[in-house]
Amino acid sequence: MRQRAACAMAFLMLTVAALAQEGHPLTGTWYGDWGTSPSQRTQITVVMSWDGKKVSGIIDPGPDSVPLTVATLDSTKWTVHLEADRKDASGNPVHVVADGKLENIGSYSRTLTGTWNQGSTKADFKLKRD
Repeated sequence: MRQRAACAMAFLMLTVAALAQEGHPLTGTWYGDWGTSPSQRTQITVVMSWDGKKVSGIIDPGPDSVPLTVATLDSTKWTVHLEADRKDASGNPVHVVADGKLENIGSYSRTLTGTWNQGSTKADFKLKRD
């Protein structure tokens, strides 16, 4: 009986620790796309982390990654603002601004949807945390 109680306690402690690891609502890897129409979409990956003071991250990890210059969360409305500077296909600098709303906050697989402005292109985006 004592062994069962110890196993149950260990399981409970591991479960609580795993839930505590989730941390900040933006922390994690987000996959999705942005585009001007349902047929014209660009795949994106955004990785964000919280260091206890601010959110940092990158768009499209890898050789063409772009660091986020601004990443904020308004937890009163669950809105998110992201900014980054990347280069277009010609190598010209392009400013990216994304404003979105977090949905399914209680779920690990929450979503972030909103507007994606890249240079003069205005589009929508949808990301899901994996």
